[in-house]
Amino acid sequence: MLDTEGNTMEQTALRTVGPNQAKKSIRHAMTKKRPIFLWGPPGIGKSDIVGQITNDLGNSHLIDIRLSLWEPTDIKGIPYFDSNAGTMVWAPPAELPSEEFAAQFDYVVLFLDEMNSAAPSVQAAAYQLILNRRIGQYKLPDNVLIIAAGNREADKGVTYRMPAPLANRFIHIELTVVWDDWFQWAVTNDQHQDVVGYLTFAKKDLYDFDPKSPSRSFATPRSWSFISELLDDDVDESTTTDLVSGAVGEGLAVKFMAHRKVASQMPNPTDILAGKVTEMTSKEISAMYSLTVSLCYELKEACDKGDKKFDDKVNNFLRFSMDNFDTELVVMGIKLALTQYSLPIDPDAVECFDEFHERYGKYIKAAQAS
Repeated sequence: MLDTEGNTMEQTALRTVGPNQAKKSIRHAMTKKRPIFLWGPPGIGKSDIVGQITNDLGNSHLIDIRLSLWEPTDIKGIPYFDSNAGTMVWAPPAELPSEEFAAQFDYVVLFLDEMNSAAPSVQAAAYQLILNRRIGQYKLPDNVLIIAAGNREADKGVTYRMPAPLANRFIHIELTVVWDDWFQWAVTNDQHQDVVGYLTFAKKDLYDFDPKSPSRSFATPRSWSFISELLDDDVDESTTTDLVSGAVGEGLAVKFMAHRKVASQMPNPTDILAGKVTEMTSKEISAMYSLTVSLCYELKEACDKGDKKFDDKVNNFLRFSMDNFDTELVVMGIKLALTQYSLPIDPDAVECFDEFHERYGKYIKAAQAS
């Protein structure tokens, strides 16, 4: 991306936004059919954001094109001779939606991923398609929306400097990692409670990408999602450590595995919610964060299943929190339960709610307002 002096814009200060704010901006730009370019380092969720937006549109379809793999003719198509008309015409690429195909959906999102990793000749071929919504004889259907994405030059990936005329055809959004946005996504997408619990305690470990580092493994929201998928009770500790190290690096792997070991010695969340366990002896802070997340996970599952003892479990959750956790953890737990999981807590049906409200009522209001 270039500034008015012809320098890469990574050299100047840029306004950055988190995923949730980026989605708001993209949705508004879509109403005006203005193409958006998402910039950001690897692994922070650029592709996932586009997928979420497409799903939110309802009757929609996502066309994901890795432009770095295309040639210039892949965009304009291949010429052939029309013997009936006696002229040379162009056959557009099959990946670009026809009027008939687009008519099946309310919206079609054309996602040009890794755009600035495409050769300059390919980027040049995309000029007309992006600004005028047509190229040669091909015209984008009216319900097609364009989003592109790419890494910054400073990220040390395979990128080409984007020509100024092409850059000026986009509205540019620079993404950054925002903890609250990731936390909301992690809860919604059932990320492993050990991952969520650890990162709730060690927020700075969510993202540690350094383009100057020679390490092949580094922490990003994407690599933590890999770990969430790989954690399994029937895999031995050595293998799990190898996998975690391969995803986020050896240093974080040691810290995370130490956290898991301590967290595994905490009381069983099911027993706490059943009222069988009312106190704990360990006060290791990272493990208590993880336990709080696990308790909320269990409550959400009970709610989804229509558990008749849900109100009793909420009561045991609040009672255990008040008796064993510091204020910070109590607040985090109720905020998670109310705002992230939207649990239907009925004050009249929870025995200790009046006491809880008296001690933490102002925090409940703050959690609901945030």
